[in-house]
Amino acid sequence: MTDESTFLGRIIVSPKAIATIASQSALQSYGVVGMASKNIVDGITQALVRDPRHGVQVSTADDQITIDLYIIIEYQTRISSVAASVANIVHYQVERSLGMPVKAVNVHVQGLRISSRE
Repeated sequence: MTDESTFLGRIIVSPKAIATIASQSALQSYGVVGMASKNIVDGITQALVRDPRHGVQVSTADDQITIDLYIIIEYQTRISSVAASVANIVHYQVERSLGMPVKAVNVHVQGLRISSRE
C-alpha cells in the first residue's frame, strides 16, 4: 500500500487501484491489443473471472511504485516504439492520478496478434 499524510489525514492507495489505472492506460495506447497473463495461475484465474487488472503487477517500496506490464502488441507495429510509448503513458497517468513518484514501468511483450480489420 502507498501511504501519504496530509493535514486532513492519511491517504492510502492500494496496489489494486494502481494496477487498474495502469491497465486502462496501457489498453488505450496505440499498438496494444490486449494484456497477457503473468504466469499460468494468472491465466487460469483470468479464464474464470474477468479482472480489470489482468497483466499488471504493482510493487511499492519506500513510497515509490514499480509497475510490470505484460502486454500483447499488434502485429506489424514497431515493438520497441510501442513498448516505450506504453511505459511513458502509464508512468505519466499513474503519477498524474496519484501524485506519487513512479520508480519504474517495466513492459514485457508476451506476444503479437493480428487485429481485426473491422
